[in-house]
Amino acid sequence: MKSYLSLVCAAALLASCSGNTNKDSVSATGAATTTTGNVSVSELDQQFLGAWNSKDAAKATSLLADDAQFLQGETHFSGKSEITNKWITPTINTISNLKTSVVSSGTDANTAYEAGTFSVDVLPTSADPTAGTGEGNFLFLWKKGSDGNWKLSHAQLEDLPVRVKK
Repeated sequence: MKSYLSLVCAAALLASCSGNTNKDSVSATGAATTTTGNVSVSELDQQFLGAWNSKDAAKATSLLADDAQFLQGETHFSGKSEITNKWITPTINTISNLKTSVVSSGTDANTAYEAGTFSVDVLPTSADPTAGTGEGNFLFLWKKGSDGNWKLSHAQLEDLPVRVKK
């Protein structure tokens, strides 16, 4: 359960960037696009958080860059496929109420980031019937592709031990 929390934290990082721009839109694939060079990192993060909290693994996966990186402690997943198979798919149904609190964010023409703290509810599973809450720090880095779509490129989570709910 604790390693799943780390994965969830990474998701939180991906979802919490913020910034201001004009002329932002969402493409048919659900990825944010912009004609101004900057992007609303907050909107990107909200798309990811919304997908996670609604248990929409396909939507969460669609927001990842093909060469995305996920880091949590000693865990490192490389690429959209590995992140999907080892983080999103196994953990999306075990974590709920993912929230972020942004401490730092920034954007330029091709990158956007958000960093801060996150909190989640860890749900009981057949493998671990303990319910709890988790929290920690996150960093999400988004990059603009050559097609104008913004994708989550890097998610890093540092989480504290899960606190058991009584």
